[in-house]
This record gives sequence, structure tokens and C-alpha cells, in this order.
Amino acid sequence: MTLTRRAVGLRHLGAPPLGSSVRQTMAEVGRTAVCDPGALLPGGFWEAVGVWLERPQVANKRLCGARLEARRSAVLPRAEAGGPRTSAGPQLGTAGRVPEESRGRRAAAAAPLLAGAPGQPGKAGVEEGDVPASELDSLWGDFSRSLCGNREMLAFLAGSRAGSRPEAQHELDVVLRTVILKSSPHRPLLAPTREMVVQDVLNGTVTFLPLEDDDEGNLKVKMSNVYQIQLSRCREEWFISVLIFCPERWHPDGIVYPKLTWLGEELLTKLARWSVESGKSGFKSTLSLISLLKYSRAYWALKEKYKDMVKVWPEVTDPEKFVYEDVAIATYLLILWEEERAERGVTAKQSFVDLGCGNGLLVHILSSEGHPGRGIDIQRRKIWDMYGPQTRLEEGAITPSDKTLFPDVDWLIGNHSDELTPWIPVIAARSSYNCRFFVLPCCFFDFVGKYQRRQSGKTQYREYLDFITEVGSTCGFHVEEDCLRIPSTKRVCLVGKSRTYPPSRELSLDEQRTRYINSRRGCPLGPPGREPAPASPQVAASSAHHPGGHRALHGAAGHAPEARASELWLPGFQPREKAQRTRNCAALPRDFVDQVVLQVAHLLLGGKQLTGSSPSGTLKTWNRGESLSLAEVASELDRETLQRLKRECGGLQTLLRNNHQVFEVLDGRVHIRDWREQKPPKKKQPEAKRKLVPEAFKTRVCWFFMHHPDGCALPSPCCPFAHGPGELRLSLTARTKERVS
Repeated sequence: MTLTRRAVGLRHLGAPPLGSSVRQTMAEVGRTAVCDPGALLPGGFWEAVGVWLERPQVANKRLCGARLEARRSAVLPRAEAGGPRTSAGPQLGTAGRVPEESRGRRAAAAAPLLAGAPGQPGKAGVEEGDVPASELDSLWGDFSRSLCGNREMLAFLAGSRAGSRPEAQHELDVVLRTVILKSSPHRPLLAPTREMVVQDVLNGTVTFLPLEDDDEGNLKVKMSNVYQIQLSRCREEWFISVLIFCPERWHPDGIVYPKLTWLGEELLTKLARWSVESGKSGFKSTLSLISLLKYSRAYWALKEKYKDMVKVWPEVTDPEKFVYEDVAIATYLLILWEEERAERGVTAKQSFVDLGCGNGLLVHILSSEGHPGRGIDIQRRKIWDMYGPQTRLEEGAITPSDKTLFPDVDWLIGNHSDELTPWIPVIAARSSYNCRFFVLPCCFFDFVGKYQRRQSGKTQYREYLDFITEVGSTCGFHVEEDCLRIPSTKRVCLVGKSRTYPPSRELSLDEQRTRYINSRRGCPLGPPGREPAPASPQVAASSAHHPGGHRALHGAAGHAPEARASELWLPGFQPREKAQRTRNCAALPRDFVDQVVLQVAHLLLGGKQLTGSSPSGTLKTWNRGESLSLAEVASELDRETLQRLKRECGGLQTLLRNNHQVFEVLDGRVHIRDWREQKPPKKKQPEAKRKLVPEAFKTRVCWFFMHHPDGCALPSPCCPFAHGPGELRLSLTARTKERVS
């Protein structure tokens, strides 16, 4: 793709058929030439417009998103020399609707813009400010009649290329959308903004018309902040332009309507890039199953409520990432459950169990917001003690069997639940007919062991999501997919809210689940002609006591002891070990690591003896050594050393990266690190990292001072490491231990 952007500025455009008075009513604020070697235009342009219409937050970070409330087809009135009048073309309805037979020729072009729109009526329930489709009809009817006395706006909607065809009938797609603003401490309750969007596929224009309430509370079009995105072609070259109607009426608010330079530069560049990017992401739009408006307000409130967790986070993980990620997941579930209660007509808040709850923050937030539930994880975390007794967290292993069912629980949650992820739809299906599930897959596991790829045409992530969807569908769930707004590359969730079968078919569905689970392992299904036995031997026995034939936990409906191997639904499943073995070379003996470091450094320095303790080198004399590939370095190490390293995750490369004071590994090649070339740290770093740098200064001896033939390349005051024992400082950990003792 090649972009050639002209200088941004107000360039007034003429409209010859309507006289000189129109020339000052429209202005071009930016134009970009787009190279299209893949022949993706004009279709790609409409896909880019669809992104801006449905997901404006991708370009404008001050927005939370948009909801498409209604759509309709329409035509523009016709202008004549003696003055505009309503078109006598195709017969119109009372609000200017195009007859059914006139819509086919632009359906294909309009499809990318509106197909699967996340905000269609009925998608996420009725929200505050929803406008029925009938109101869009009324709104367009009033606006269409007003165009008969407004030649300037009529010409703007028709597009600059329509001037040579004043009698042409324009078929339009009209969309009513609500733009939802991102909440913040400075603007927590800003009302959403409504717009009417007029798409003219024939002329390659899409016009955005802001709406406001009149004195009687009815919607009407404002004549300020009107802008248009236009696709044009001249001498085999494509152009995308942004035009505005009446420049003197453009009043930027810094949120929905930014400055004209932003429209002519930032937005235009993104639209041009999106227009020629081939292929789709293959994932749903973010937050497509819930109300964006409710999510925006709830997320800001929860973020403010739980932000102090960042300051007291006792785990070694990044607090900002994990706290705000769990706040976002909790917000999503709270809105999803709120809308579910409204759909079912109930008021009691849903219960839940989080399988593999990790740090337990998600459980803590959901419990604090009134949902009864608990979390279970193989290993207790330090932060659990900070939550208080109202947050129920249990330490124990979950094995898929009749002893790990939750018949009295509404929802099972799998948030990065690793080896339990494919089992969660199964456990939910067998717990009770009313049990639902939410999973956020991360690592790729099958029912037993790692997931093995089968389709090279998909990414591994997409293929794994399809696998979990298949599991849920086989278990009898309607599985829906959504994309969360979290700081993670793995942010697609799968939701099973309802079943595809009535309770009376539970026995046959459970046999189907058993066959499917066994097929993943290659287990025999029994002699030909005989139905396989259900995975759960209690199905028939418990069906008399539990509607639909669902089993219950023996005793209390709680976390049960680990099942015996004979009771597992699929032999071979192993929950992760409670104490994870460190396999990143960090547990290797220090003497062994030092020996390998000296040996590799000796190779890189051309075989020079590593005596050290020499005066610091200069730019001309300090020996940087040579560059060797990892394979070349490995070939110089003895067999026993290599075997020992291979038993660690990452092997030789991990050991060298761990010793980043000495080595730099780039593109598979090993270099001696030259600290004179180190870039200063980034300004925007997590608070924990900013504190760590000064705390670690001079707490370790400089390897170069001790071992390099030319000593350290940096003078002592500039080197972050100690030049000799006299400069050594106690580390933060050592100082803490010293104070305690």
C-alpha cells in the first residue's frame, strides 16, 4: 500500500448545477491517494467505513464504541432548475422508502457495512436511549422533506460527482447509530451521541449527520458538525477524501468531533490503510454480546473501586496488567449476567465457581458485587489472605469426574484455565441442565495433554477457539463468541448460555458427549452395534432425583476429593503439579552457569584469556568480540554440558539470555553486550520497574570488570554494576532480611 497525502487544509468545493451560493458550504479537509495493487477497491473502502461506523474506538481512543440501532433504505429528493422538489422516480412510501425491487443492485456493496452489526436491535436487550426503527422512518421523512428547501445540503449528500447527473436517482442506506463515549474520572456520565449515517454506494460517499432533540423531544438533524467520507477515482488512481459541510459550523468537542486536522490526517490515514488490507481478522467485534453503554459506565466505576489493589499487589506478576484485566473481565460478566436476569425475568444474582482461579481477584470482585461464588486453584496465592472471609477461595485439584460436579451453581468460569479449558463445557453440561459456562482460552490443551494442530490454514489460536466451540456444541450448548477489552493477545471468550436440546434428551446427549471425548483420545467405543456406556455411571441412577438425568456431587455440592483413576471421565488426565518445577535455567548451580558463561565469552573474544581487572577500555581499544550463531556456540560445548542444558526449557539460549549483563542474543546470534550502546529506559514503565532500577544499582559485581581482558567499557560512576567489592550495595531483599533479623 502506498499513501500520498495532500496537505490538510480547507479547500472549498464547487457544485456547478446549484449556483455559486453552494460553493462555500462544503470544504475538503484532507485527501489521500491509495495504491490498490490487490484490486480490493471499492469493496475494501466499504469495509473500512464499516470499521469506523461499528468500531470507532479503533481510531478514536476517547470512544468506547458504537451501537447500530436501526437501518432502512431511502432515496434523495430530486433537484430541478426551478427549485428542488420531491422525486417523481420510483414510487415512495410515506417516509421515502425504496420499493423492494429497487434495492438489489447495491445490496452486495452495503453488506460489509452492516452485516453482523453488534448493535442491531434485540442483540443486547433494550437500553437507555434506544430508538425504534419506526422513529428512524419518521426522522428520515422529516429530513427528506426539509431537503427540498436546502439545496446546499442536498448537493452535499449527492456527492461532488453527482453534479453532472442532477436527474439521477440516488439509492441510499440510512443507519441510526449511537456513539458511546469512554467514561473517565473527568467525564463519568457523558451522554451518548446519536447520528444518522447516510451511505450512497453509487457515488462512493458516506455522510455523518449529528442528531439532537427538538423542543418536543423528537430527534432532528443538526446542521453543525456534518462530515462526509468519499471514495473517488481519477485516471486509474483512487482517492479517499474527508469533506465537511459549512466549515464555520464545525465545533470540535475533543471527543466525538475532534479538530479538522485529526479528520484530515489521523482518520484519513487509517481509512486508507484499512481499505487495502486484504482478509478479515476472523474474530468478532469487541463486546458484541453486551451493552457497550452499560459496560463503559460499569468499567469506570469498578476500576475506581479496585484501583488500590495495584498498590498492595504482593505477587511477582505485573499488578497493572492483572488488576485491570480482571476488572474488565468482571465488568463483562456482571453486565452479561444483568442482561440475562432481565431476559429471564429474575432478580436473584447468579452463583458461580471459578475453576483455576489463580490470584482470585476475579472471584473477589464478583463476590463483592453480590454474586455468591468461590474459586478453586491447585495452589494457594499470597494475595488470598488480603481479600477477607467474604471471598471464598479453595486450594485443590480439579479432575473431570463425577466428584467434580456443581449441580447448584449457575455459571462455571474458566479464566485462563489451561488444562481444564476443554473440560469446563463438559463439567457444566453434566452438573445440571441450568448450568452455563464462560471460558477465556489461553494455553492450548486437549482433554488429555497438549492440543495438536490439525488445520494449517488457520492460526493455532483460531483453530483452538474452534475446537472449544466444537466441544461446547457437542455438549449441547449454543456457544457464542465475543472479544473482550483486556490488555492481552488472547482475549476471545466463549459463552454457553443455553442448551440446544430439552431436558428429556439428557441421556442421549450424555452418550454423545462420551463418544466425542473418547474420539479425542482414540478410545475404543465397544463392540459394534452396542451403544457406549455413559461416562458417568450415576446418570441412570440419579435421573430419578434430578430432572433431565443430571448427576450431583456425593454429599455437599462443593469441591470434592480428587477422583481415582478409574473414576475419571477420560483416563490419562493429569492436573498440573502443585509445585511447578523451575525449568528456565534459574535452578542450575551457580558454578556450572559461571563456567558456561566464561566458556562462551572466551569463544566470542577470539580465544583471548579472560583475566579481567584491567583498566576500563576506550572506544578504540575495548574488544567487542565477534558474533557467533547459537549452533556454532553449541558445537564448542562438551556433550555433558549440552545434555544438562537440554533438560531445561530453552536450553543454551535461555542461559545466555538470563546472563544479559554479559551477552546479547539477536536473531539467533550471540554477541558480547556493549553497555555503551544501551538505550535509556522507556519513560512509560510500570511503577514496579521504575522502583527496581535504582534499587538494583551496584548490587552485583560487574562481570566485565572481573573477567574481560580490557575491563569494563564504562567508567565506574556510569556502570550499573560494582567495580570491585568496595562498591557493592546490599540488595533490597538482603536489606529487608537484615532489618528483620
